[in-house]
Amino acid sequence: MIRLHHVPQSRSMRVLWLLHELGVPFELVLRPFDKSLRGPDYLSLSPAGRVPALEIEGERMFESLAMMEYLCERFPDAGLGRAPGSPDRMGWLSWLHFAETISQHAAALTQQHLMLREDAMRSPIIMQLEAKRLEKCYAALEARLSPPLEKRDHLLTSGFSAVDIAVGQAVYMARHFAKIEGFAELSAWYARITARDGFARSLPGPEERLYGQDFYPAWET
Repeated sequence: MIRLHHVPQSRSMRVLWLLHELGVPFELVLRPFDKSLRGPDYLSLSPAGRVPALEIEGERMFESLAMMEYLCERFPDAGLGRAPGSPDRMGWLSWLHFAETISQHAAALTQQHLMLREDAMRSPIIMQLEAKRLEKCYAALEARLSPPLEKRDHLLTSGFSAVDIAVGQAVYMARHFAKIEGFAELSAWYARITARDGFARSLPGPEERLYGQDFYPAWET
């Protein structure tokens, strides 16, 4: 039994996308993004009161990238992980965790644009800095996808993997605050991976969206 506790358009989306790509049966529990995540029942699953939480055969996990590592190890035949000894193992681990570098900047911007209730609580300087940091992450991805000798269709030379899911979902979130259109190879890669059925099945319905608009520009000082 696999049960994923999920808030749409949050980090739990990357685990949901991975589960769809793995093709394994699971139960999805939709959670509201509210104080119920601080309730004792949910805190028993995720001690910091964050999503996702994952239940597997009576055990539980929190931290989405740890879940992705575990699920790839548990279902190796899907080919989305890279086992110890694989030539791409180091790259797989590095780019998997690079997703969190992007996500933390997107989370800071989500806080600034959506969660702070009053305009006076928001900081144009933070908004602009975090958006620029996202662009630096985009530049790193652009360089990875367009090395001097050949272009890569995916982040690893050996093909599509969980790192494309993790980083792709992070870019999906980040695009609400920093546009990718100025990065040709990143944009092409993003179009390829988001054309997958697993991505489409992980998207929220119109009534489930956390973000009310597609793009939030940084305020000008």
